[in-house]
Amino acid sequence: MWYRLGQFIIKYRFSLLLLLILSTGIMTYYATQVKLSYEFTRAIPTDNPKYQDYQSFLKKFGGDGNMMVVGFDSDSFYQTTYFNEVAQLHQEIKKIKGVTGILSIPDAVSLRNDRENAKLVPEKIFNTPYTDQAVLDSNRMIFENLPFYKTLLYSDSSHSYLMGISVNGDTINSKSRTRLINDIIAQLKLFEDKTGSTLHISGLPYIRTTIGNRIKDEMNWFLIGSLLLSAITLLIFFRSFSTMFMSLIVVGIGVVWSLGTIVLLGYKITLLTALIPPLIVVIGIPNCIYFLNKYHTAYRDTGDKEKALVTMVGRMGIVTLFCNIAAAIGFAVFALTKSALLQEFGAVAGINIMALFLISLIFIPVVLSYIKPPQPKHVRYLDNKFLEKLLVRIERWTFQHARWVYGVTIVISVVAIAGLFRLKSEGFIVDDLPKQDKIYTDLKWFEQNFGGVMPLEILIDTKKKNGLLRTTQPISKIDELSAYIGATPEAARPLSFAEGLKFAKQAYYDGDILSYAIPYEGDLAFMGPYLRQSGDSGKTAETGVSKIISNFMDSSKQVARITVNMKDVGSVKLPLLIADYEKKAKEIFDTASYHISFTGSSITFLEGSSFIIKGLKESIFWAFLLITICMLYLFRSIRILFCSLIPNLIPLLITAGVMGWVGIALKPSTVLVFSVALGIAIDVTIRFLINYKQELPHYNYQVPQTLVQTIQHTGISIIYTSLVLIAGFIIFCISDFGGTKALGWLTSLTLITGTLTNLILLPVLILHLRKKTKK
Repeated sequence: MWYRLGQFIIKYRFSLLLLLILSTGIMTYYATQVKLSYEFTRAIPTDNPKYQDYQSFLKKFGGDGNMMVVGFDSDSFYQTTYFNEVAQLHQEIKKIKGVTGILSIPDAVSLRNDRENAKLVPEKIFNTPYTDQAVLDSNRMIFENLPFYKTLLYSDSSHSYLMGISVNGDTINSKSRTRLINDIIAQLKLFEDKTGSTLHISGLPYIRTTIGNRIKDEMNWFLIGSLLLSAITLLIFFRSFSTMFMSLIVVGIGVVWSLGTIVLLGYKITLLTALIPPLIVVIGIPNCIYFLNKYHTAYRDTGDKEKALVTMVGRMGIVTLFCNIAAAIGFAVFALTKSALLQEFGAVAGINIMALFLISLIFIPVVLSYIKPPQPKHVRYLDNKFLEKLLVRIERWTFQHARWVYGVTIVISVVAIAGLFRLKSEGFIVDDLPKQDKIYTDLKWFEQNFGGVMPLEILIDTKKKNGLLRTTQPISKIDELSAYIGATPEAARPLSFAEGLKFAKQAYYDGDILSYAIPYEGDLAFMGPYLRQSGDSGKTAETGVSKIISNFMDSSKQVARITVNMKDVGSVKLPLLIADYEKKAKEIFDTASYHISFTGSSITFLEGSSFIIKGLKESIFWAFLLITICMLYLFRSIRILFCSLIPNLIPLLITAGVMGWVGIALKPSTVLVFSVALGIAIDVTIRFLINYKQELPHYNYQVPQTLVQTIQHTGISIIYTSLVLIAGFIIFCISDFGGTKALGWLTSLTLITGTLTNLILLPVLILHLRKKTKK
């Protein structure tokens, strides 16, 4: 069948090439329409309780995680020159499109009790620009007499001050986010140049945008670098520019088709689907090498180009098909998960890995049929003396030192298993960054001085309309829970409408600092008219205390919101911390009268990471199971199936063990290594075993002689493929991101171990588990 297919491809080569070019042209058009996705909750299934809680929160309060923070660390903050510059910075940032509000010390207000009109009137504390230091010092005393701002805008234990910049949620979740963040950064740079100081910058909008852009830029450069190194390696091996360009065109077409598929399926590029182009290179380059290796071998044996091409398709077509099927299964199983992020990745990867097989099957023999036959220098690599000696040594290990092979394998496996038990699954929002990176150091500065910047939201539902203000009981309970959370070292002082009421009570009693406390029932009776201020339109005026209160309760005054800024405590500690807060909340609030839910961007982000890790683990299991079934169908032998599984399990085990010993945690960026590793290892196994199966009848089913022939013929292409892929992956090791760096060197490690287990252990297993009689 495959030989006839080879003849068909050569016969209709022009039509097939034209069809491929037209298809690629169409896919190129769609590829140009591809867009980036800026959503961060799609990793979680829509029926997940945490996803539903977050969506409910968004409907009531509009969003969280839209605050960018700027930190000032200066002894001169209250010097007139510096303070005036801060005020000017406030005004300049306020003009930027996409900035919805700024909270800073120069714009802070106090509340004046207007008894005649029964109003709390907001008044600016600071009036810039200042020329008199004494006036500024006087205003500073008024400001620091307001506990509401303490730990919110300044830290009294250090010379640390904060500016909060609210950004539009739609803008920060679109491609305009880079422009918005860059505009803000530009103003901050101007301030630093004017004052000679260094600012600290953080907040989820800034972290997400900056890291996302860095990863995108790195992936583009690394894809180019990976292709370049692969090209150089191919040129060194095959000594042919035409062969090198042909291989690069194959993977290039595959990349274009993958981007076009994303658009045709209605998807956008995410941090996961952005990995598909490098994966296409990983799978496409071996396809090219194995086809070319077989073509060169057949041509050297026959001297007939057309026969060599037919032989290439006939012998390697089925091999490449099943290798790509195995790889496609490894990634397509992600589409069976409930996560939209993983579903998209699995669907696009699975489809395009199979498409890559068709591209390779058509393009390579057709192009080879048009170009000149290989010259002696092009096939010289087949007689590489060093590799021949290495393969002879592998033969010796197989036939004479099997016990040593088993012994070394067992020892390494035991050490790897020990490392496996040290492997932990933990993720942080910025854990992929180097500890000296400014994003990381600035985040730690905010955690040290202001308790953190990662948003946690707590919703208290009284289950009754106006239930929050009927009595002071809900207010006192909210304040009690806030005090408990604020006392933990992992959280900053929580904000809620209870803090707004304290601010209002202090103002009602003419700024008495001792009056900054929860109002009593009697206080509310007197303060009622102040809290029910209305504008001419009859709607609540969004100024003063009314604005503070309205931001922390819904319009029906049934649901209250407690906003907490936390440290980046990680996916292991955060659930324990939330469980502790939930336990305390149940002690304070009667669950029959209140419903308490914990949500926010921090929870959904880490929940998404945990879900991706869980999905990847399950997908690897199902992929291994489906590949096992595929191998059983292909070889129809339990004995061969067993022989094929062991060399694939060991590289995965070694990779996991190394991660445990080195201290690399399981997270989305590292657990993907196992999927890539499985695809690489099984690819080599299938190629070796199919070649073994094809050669077996030619050697009268004599296993030893067949193994020698298989090692000699398949070993060279396996080694060359591994070297090219290592060259493609090793470039990722220079990344600034821990996950990308781990992907590079762990995948390279897997390539090495997969090559060794398939060239050394697999023949040993076949030899010792062979049937004693003719098949």
